[in-house]
Amino acid sequence: MRLFIACENRPGIAHNVLDALVRHDIDLRGIEFGPTGQIYLSFQEPDLNITQQLMPEIRRIEDVKDVVIIPYIPLEREHVEVHTLLNTLPDPVISIDQQGQISIANGAALSLLKLDTQETKGKALKQWLRGFNLSQWLNSHAAEPHTCQLEFAGYPYLASFYPISVADDSGDAFAGAVVYFKAPSSLGQQMAAWKKQVGHFEFIEATSPKMKRVVRQAKKIAELEAPLLICGETGVGKELLAKACHQFSHRKDYPFIAVNCAGLPENSAESELFGKAENDDVQHRGVFEAAENGTVFLHEVGELSMSLQAKFLRLLQDGSYRRVGSEQELQSQVRVVCSTQKDLRALAKSGKFREDLYYRLNVLTLEIPPLRERREDILPLARHYLRQFNVASGRRLNLSELSRSILERYNWPGNVRELQNAIQQAASVAEGAVLEPEDFQLPGYAEGWGLVDRESVTTLEESIKKYEKELLKRLYPAYPSSRKLAKRLGVSHTAIANKLREYDIGKPESN
Repeated sequence: MRLFIACENRPGIAHNVLDALVRHDIDLRGIEFGPTGQIYLSFQEPDLNITQQLMPEIRRIEDVKDVVIIPYIPLEREHVEVHTLLNTLPDPVISIDQQGQISIANGAALSLLKLDTQETKGKALKQWLRGFNLSQWLNSHAAEPHTCQLEFAGYPYLASFYPISVADDSGDAFAGAVVYFKAPSSLGQQMAAWKKQVGHFEFIEATSPKMKRVVRQAKKIAELEAPLLICGETGVGKELLAKACHQFSHRKDYPFIAVNCAGLPENSAESELFGKAENDDVQHRGVFEAAENGTVFLHEVGELSMSLQAKFLRLLQDGSYRRVGSEQELQSQVRVVCSTQKDLRALAKSGKFREDLYYRLNVLTLEIPPLRERREDILPLARHYLRQFNVASGRRLNLSELSRSILERYNWPGNVRELQNAIQQAASVAEGAVLEPEDFQLPGYAEGWGLVDRESVTTLEESIKKYEKELLKRLYPAYPSSRKLAKRLGVSHTAIANKLREYDIGKPESN
């Protein structure tokens, strides 16, 4: 039986309630107290006569408002909820104490070990582990979560160890750990599902006003049928934007095929795009045929040869094309999206790109600004890529304040791609839980000096003069005479007067 007692929170009331149980010779199995004085009791159900006497007796205790029979007390409910939650997880989850002995194992873990709950309790987890020294990790007080590859019960897993701490008077005491085992196959399935979703506008980081405007324009353009030209420097995310436009359109259930025009082999580029046939037998389906009703994304369209440009122009004009080696006219039902980091207009004027093709492509255009022109997006992107790394590795890495400052100030000539690579590289080599500037191998960063703009540094003499000028400009308002400033800096009055005159700072005084 379980009782809920609504009462005032006064000293001695719990003792009064327990006295009532003793008088009726009732053995208490559990007692809990609510935040505002409620009392929960659990005991073996007594005879009906005793129950009929006990409840009125408890109600007569001073400051008791009511007594109600309940199905379970809060801790029992919590235990059932945790048990249900753990057993709904498809992956093995095990809780261990400070000595590494199993206290809780979910259904997936029990099934793998081929044991029941009672058989696993108190058993040393390390007997089923290979490739990880559990005792060493526990003896290090398990200050940090840890993820590694290992064998559990003879099967490969990615295991994450999360320490459990219990607060006491001296601080947080280490009480064991929860171990979560992830099978490589399930990780692959999750990553495949993730990649399938990547391409929506929700995956484009648009914190800056410039990028928000690009996304707004892209959503309007996505539903249109005319060719789309996406311009921007290398690494800004042109293909990601093209995918987002495809996913936002009515063609989203059909293929999205990306082709790097710069990487097309010269001797097979035409057949790669338009297909190949011999004696009316199709030998190879081209990109435009394979992407029927979908989207073809031509990356670096400016790299197409002049002959391919002519054939591509015809496809844009009337939707028709021929396979290599065939006279049969085919109709294409694809949306064409192109990208370039070059100035196609300049290429057209110089005769390196067909002018008529340029005007055909230059109907709907989107310009993605470089990362240095939308610095508000740098940290959100960095956190996004770090979250991805943490999910894949099971680690909990963060960026230090100085690292955040360095990332924001760096110019990112490789744009978003360079930022992504920098985060992955730094996270891979980081020894602690926080990424520091020295973890990032950024050109121009020197430990102890910070980020150095290499283009602004010429000779040592010029660098010294630049520093002198900045220093004097900052100090002059507080020491507005050459004599005062000279005294502050510990140099001669004449030297400071000459420097102020050289850098045209203030009005040097003679006294």
